[in-house]
Amino acid sequence: MTSISTIPLSAVCATAARAPALTEARWLSADVEALFALSLMDLLFRAQQVHREHFDANELQLSTLLSIKTGGCPEDCGYCPQSAHFDTGVEASKLMPLQEVVEAARAAKAQGATRFCMGAAWRSPKARDMERVAEMVREVKALGLETCMTLGLLDAEQAQALDAAGLDYYNHNLDSVPEFYRQIIGTRSYQDRLDTLAHVRHAGIKVCCGGIVGMGESRAQRAGLIAQLANLDPCPESVPINNLVQVEGTPLAGVEPLDPFEFVRTIAVARITMPRAMVRLSAGREQMDEALQALCFAAGANSIFYGDKLLTTSNPQTARDRALFERLGLKTRT
Repeated sequence: MTSISTIPLSAVCATAARAPALTEARWLSADVEALFALSLMDLLFRAQQVHREHFDANELQLSTLLSIKTGGCPEDCGYCPQSAHFDTGVEASKLMPLQEVVEAARAAKAQGATRFCMGAAWRSPKARDMERVAEMVREVKALGLETCMTLGLLDAEQAQALDAAGLDYYNHNLDSVPEFYRQIIGTRSYQDRLDTLAHVRHAGIKVCCGGIVGMGESRAQRAGLIAQLANLDPCPESVPINNLVQVEGTPLAGVEPLDPFEFVRTIAVARITMPRAMVRLSAGREQMDEALQALCFAAGANSIFYGDKLLTTSNPQTARDRALFERLGLKTRT
């Protein structure tokens, strides 16, 4: 294992627009685990050094996430209330009309969001859906917002169609490390996810890719997830770190919650290993008090989901967020 003193302060992620691959590791899992093992104060100091080298440490990017097609997903992801495999009270819906999506995007922009993310509960979009989602991309971009979509698995042709529509980012998370992933999801392989990321990169779309912690994984497995993300070549431009929101009816309801400081460590380690990425404090913020959120920002989180709901789970209200930003002296990216 590399000595912690020899790990570079800010490991450089490749920037060429080529397909991501788990190539020769820049970060070994053992080295990432060594970062997790630092004292919290030392880890936060190191993460702040890296963060300030690449970003304004007092600026946040705001994204809003809209579910454009909810429920009825054929996948069996153990954390997801939208899976048709579980009884969670989430009703399946059809794809939203274009005008409703545009109105939601316009409202998000008025509240200060600069990126509008659209998610559909599909294994992958069908041919009949592609023109409709492409039109959503075009109309939202016309408002002056960055666009992001998460529609499940994509093939090369679908990724190219989204690029032609002007999509800025595609979200497709790795969720966890491969050996733990198999305990959570049975209907979609890890390689399926890597293949979709490859299609997205080849099409020229930026990648939003992160994971979920607090699903019962070990620290070593959390370190493995961060290593997987950091070793994608090139690194994701956006890295959402989700803290599991437990939903009754899903297999992960009742799992032991993650220690809050361990979540802060995960944010800090993501910042150190992926210095140029936007590290997004994502799902689970509703369950965090303001002090914990402030620690996450100190650890290097510089993007959040902003609004009242994330797909099907609640999120801190915008007025509350604005008050917190003011108290912390944070400004938002425009």
